[in-house]
Amino acid sequence: MIEKLNADGFIHNVKTYNEEFKHLLRGIVLCYKMMIKDNVELINDEGTIRNKLLIDYLNNDSVRDITKLTEFTFNKEVSEDKTKGRTDIKIEIKNPFRTTAAYYIIECKRLDNKNTKGISGLNAEYIKNGIYRFVNDLYSTNCNINGMIGFIIEDMDIHSNIKKINILSKDNFREQSKMINEITQEYFIHNFDYHYSSTHYNSSNNRFTIFHLMLDMNKCIKKKE
Repeated sequence: MIEKLNADGFIHNVKTYNEEFKHLLRGIVLCYKMMIKDNVELINDEGTIRNKLLIDYLNNDSVRDITKLTEFTFNKEVSEDKTKGRTDIKIEIKNPFRTTAAYYIIECKRLDNKNTKGISGLNAEYIKNGIYRFVNDLYSTNCNINGMIGFIIEDMDIHSNIKKINILSKDNFREQSKMINEITQEYFIHNFDYHYSSTHYNSSNNRFTIFHLMLDMNKCIKKKE
């Protein structure tokens, strides 16, 4: 049975955007665990995986009640308010006392075992077309916090792969990542090891944080016959 988040009244008493975003990530992980329990079957496509997570779970009213995410609105493929970016997931807060600029963005990327140390594999894409979208202000960082989800589509050692992404960021994509602190494991989600954070400079030389969720979807992906 999927555990409920103990967060009654959380949204109206949140002390920091950082804690609020962590609450959001806990809810997303619960949705991911439901997907695994439901034995969902998916094609190997980033948009399809994201849509399944968003439509059937994050925007499912019964699931939102369990995960305590009813105070948030999740939208996909929407234009940014102040930039030309189209975000994978934009998360807005349903609170009339909060500024409309206080929203969060999550970028989604697939990750596999191919060319993990190269400049053209999916690890490189995670940096060039993921992290860099926050660094170069294609996506806003209104609260100085945003997120990325890595959809793991092949069997892999996830912690080891994070090390490879860090090495690529330092050795090959230093300007694209503008990394202050490398991707490092976090411990705020119960019974889920694969959550991390990193800090970066954006084009205005302001510091911001990216939280990273690595969701192992390997067993859900339809294998080619």
